[in-house]
Amino acid sequence: MSGRRERILVIKHGAFGDLVQADGILRDIRAFHPGADITLLTAPAFRKLMSRCPHVDHVLTDARSPLWKIGEWILLARAFSHGQFTQVYDLQNSDRTELYRKLFFRHARWNGHRVRERKAAALEGLVKQLQRDGIPTEHSLAPDVSWMVDDMSAFMQREGVRTPYVALIPGCAARHPYKRWPYYGQLARALLDRGYDVVTAPGPDEIELAKSIPGHTLLGPNGFLNWFELAGVLKGASFIVGNDTGPSHVASCLRKPGLALFGPHTPAALTGIARGEFQAIEVPDLAGLSVDTVLDAVLERLPPLQENSV
Repeated sequence: MSGRRERILVIKHGAFGDLVQADGILRDIRAFHPGADITLLTAPAFRKLMSRCPHVDHVLTDARSPLWKIGEWILLARAFSHGQFTQVYDLQNSDRTELYRKLFFRHARWNGHRVRERKAAALEGLVKQLQRDGIPTEHSLAPDVSWMVDDMSAFMQREGVRTPYVALIPGCAARHPYKRWPYYGQLARALLDRGYDVVTAPGPDEIELAKSIPGHTLLGPNGFLNWFELAGVLKGASFIVGNDTGPSHVASCLRKPGLALFGPHTPAALTGIARGEFQAIEVPDLAGLSVDTVLDAVLERLPPLQENSV
């Protein structure tokens, strides 16, 4: 038997929530190939994030340049050649990654499945993909991104945040404003009036929105918290309420109690966000989802206040 270490490429470009959910898939690939050298191919925006992931050894980025940018394609081809990959796990299963297979990986073992089952969550499709190759999927449906968490206790103390606190995720990608529930301000006020502290940790497009919500707006030196700081804030929360957006997936994959609010844009079941104590409310119109409905769902699952918390 050759002593050459097996070299594996895993392709997962994103989006952010999908990448976070793939933690268990990556863990199962690692468990199946314990001695392999594993490289993740992902979008440049996620290099720093995934460089901390314990299930991969290296991170290679792919800007998914158009075909006419010949120089970028040459660089990508060189990176693939340098990697000497003997096996590829295509977790993106896109037209683009199929082109990669045909151009660059004709001699590598390819694990991919481009037929998407319309009524199944994307994560479930990836589980079946691994199972077709006989790979055990013990962790695939139970992602755990605790490796993302920074200790934020000193920061929260400086910010004057009391426990227990509820973390709100009122934003989403700017191109999807219809995913935003409009009543986070009223929910925050109702929670504060009942003695619970409230925090928001906005992304760069959500800072002004967050500042309009009562409670603590948590900002970092660059104007917003990074992924690891955000994960630390969510990890310390007693409950999280958010829209269908990446940070809500982080909360779900941290196995926190919480609630994601869905309108008609995407069936909640297809996102795979509901797991364990993190659940979803799905309504035909987010504007018609009342504050009282959400508040009741939150209060019945919050820990009781201690005297020194009020």
